[in-house]
Amino acid sequence: MQKAVFNLKAEALQAMAQPTRLKILECLRGGERCVCEIFPAIDEEQSNVSRHLAVLRKAGLVTSWKEGPRVIYKVKNPDIFKIIDAIGSIIKAQYKESEALVKQL
Repeated sequence: MQKAVFNLKAEALQAMAQPTRLKILECLRGGERCVCEIFPAIDEEQSNVSRHLAVLRKAGLVTSWKEGPRVIYKVKNPDIFKIIDAIGSIIKAQYKESEALVKQL
């Protein structure tokens, strides 16, 4: 693969690799939402959420548009949730493996 492809993949993964941004993506799992709905739903400050949304938008993970005074966000491609779910499955498997090892002690 070309270096540019690896860079694009890394940028998307880096954008996701932050707890607040993961909370935002999970919040958007149910569909589009106004930023005024997102920040209270994830219990973060509006300015902080807006900054993280900008990172997600720059990485191409979310898209936004204005509806009057409201800014609406949605996940650009729902396949992003396959990645999030896969990470969850990996963590569960690791936990079960660790749990099995502890039982052997």
